[in-house]
Amino acid sequence: MTPYKFLLKFARRQPGWILITIILGWVGALFNGVSTTLIVPLLLGFLGQELKFEQSPPAFLYYTISLFDNLPAEYRLFYMMGVILLGILLKNGAIYASTVASAYVSKQLVRDIRLSAIKLLLDVDLDFYSKTKIGDVINSIGQEVSRAASAIRLGIQVVVHGITILVFIFILISISWQLTLVAPFILVWVPVLSQFVINRSQKYGEFLSQASRAFSGKFIEILNGIRLVKSTSSEAREYDIIVQRILDREDAELKSEMNYALTAPINEITAVSALLAMIAIGRFLFASQIDSLSAVLLTYLFVLNRMMVVVGQLNSTRSRFANAVPGAVIVSEFLRLDDKPIMQNGYIPYQGIQKEIRFEGVSFSYPNSSELVLDEINLTIHRGTTLALVGGSGAGKSTLADLVPRFYDPTAGKITIDGIDLRDYDFTTLRKSMGIVSQETFLFNDSVRNNIGYPRPTASETEIIQAAKQANAYDFIMQLPQGFDTEIGDRGVMLSGGQRQRIAIARALLSNPDILVLDEATSALDTVSEHLVQQAIERLSNDRTSIVIAHRLSTVQKADQIVVLEKGKIIEVGTHIELLNKGGRYTHLYSLQFSKDSQELLLKRARNETLMNSSYEIRTRLNPMIGFLRLLVDNAADSAEERRELTQEAYESAMRLLGTLEYLESSAKESIDP
Repeated sequence: MTPYKFLLKFARRQPGWILITIILGWVGALFNGVSTTLIVPLLLGFLGQELKFEQSPPAFLYYTISLFDNLPAEYRLFYMMGVILLGILLKNGAIYASTVASAYVSKQLVRDIRLSAIKLLLDVDLDFYSKTKIGDVINSIGQEVSRAASAIRLGIQVVVHGITILVFIFILISISWQLTLVAPFILVWVPVLSQFVINRSQKYGEFLSQASRAFSGKFIEILNGIRLVKSTSSEAREYDIIVQRILDREDAELKSEMNYALTAPINEITAVSALLAMIAIGRFLFASQIDSLSAVLLTYLFVLNRMMVVVGQLNSTRSRFANAVPGAVIVSEFLRLDDKPIMQNGYIPYQGIQKEIRFEGVSFSYPNSSELVLDEINLTIHRGTTLALVGGSGAGKSTLADLVPRFYDPTAGKITIDGIDLRDYDFTTLRKSMGIVSQETFLFNDSVRNNIGYPRPTASETEIIQAAKQANAYDFIMQLPQGFDTEIGDRGVMLSGGQRQRIAIARALLSNPDILVLDEATSALDTVSEHLVQQAIERLSNDRTSIVIAHRLSTVQKADQIVVLEKGKIIEVGTHIELLNKGGRYTHLYSLQFSKDSQELLLKRARNETLMNSSYEIRTRLNPMIGFLRLLVDNAADSAEERRELTQEAYESAMRLLGTLEYLESSAKESIDP
């Protein structure tokens, strides 16, 4: 789609307001023309000269002046003055209303284009984000959308200025068709010079778009990687780079403004030159009638001068329009659908697994890549069972799991649930039935309560608390400054890795998923946090169909089915014991992780981590129990029911503390006698 078709597409969404803007512009042009035509006769009248015509007078001029013939001679000039002032007032009122309407249209268009862009961002597949810089996205829906909308507004102004010029041309023709016939030969070089400025404006507009995109991309990149920047002491280098990006953008803006500044002097020089040329030609054409036609010639030149002002405004607007068009090009490309991965939705509402998930000859390669990430996968996951995916990096584990919620569709083969192709399901209902917990948990810069309740905004307080307890998150949440109302910072930066994982598990528990996908959810945690998270995962996985991706084989030994992947192919399938008895790839991986040297290293690490975290964990368990008991001692409960609840809470806290102590005790024994 060309930028002009793109602008027209969105302009059609506001036809009424655009029509009002143009009509108001035409009304302003009409009043401008009438008031301008009357100024010269008024001046001659005040100078004591009469407007006489020896031949047939210009029709427009004649009819305009004849409106005052029936008025008393002594008041005629004052009536004429009043009409001129009224015309100027109405002209400016119409222009003001047209400007306001144009600004309203521009605001509405910015909203429409920006909402279309955001809708597109929510609809495209994940592959789009793997290939697109976030800085480019921010720049496109920010600055470039505003420039695209301003191009539409400027286009409307071009039309209004064009209508005004047409009104003036009509008046000029009615005054003297001879001069008007000659005028194009005099004024032909005006658009030539203007077009030179306009072409430069478009070029500088492209430079500005490129510089803005480079700045936004680098700035977002620095913010996202600020930990790396600081850890490598690269602040000065990154500062120099961003300074250069700013200078490049400012240079593009300066060149655009310098080019635009040429418009005014060029317009003035061309207008004065054209006016002087028309005076000379008028003197030559009407030399024999100069006395009788002096008023006509003066009126013509005055109207022409006013028209040249509008021509200058038109050239300035066209220059601005040309500068804004590159923004429309960028937004038009951004909103294209044919070059973006958008998944087709199915029509069958998902209502839960009755039997199984089946992979039938599934192969997959990422878009624009011929390399197969998955190759002829045949696999069955029965309802309520746990499938574990193991293998080296790049084996295709995460890719296989990503196919289940339809983040991608298979290149070949199909995935079915109870015999129905996954592509036939409505993916909104399908994804709502899934809980996904990954290694890199994303949390919003919001309260703990809102992060847990994200999948179900209408969840009650009781449901949120229950989910937190099941995820082993309740105790540490209550230790936060505002409990569930604590703001946890960008991406949950105020929480530890284990705490973030437990919040994510609580969030998944609240959605009560039918299918659970765990992508190395404990691989980056310390020993104590891993134990707590693993307990929560076991609760979460209970009676659910689960797909678990694990690096640590100790976390998947209880899985109903373990699949070993290598280079996108299934090389082994079985239970933990079955695979060990085969003595194949799984046995090799297991022996690497649990060899004597590796075990000693793990035990040493566990001992150190246990000592570091045991005090924190015991305090975390003990403090709530003390709080509940304190309320009982102080008789803070208002009823027997509340006392029973406090006693029950104290008991549960004590049991959790006991579980922690038992775990620490077993860890200590293992470290002494491995």
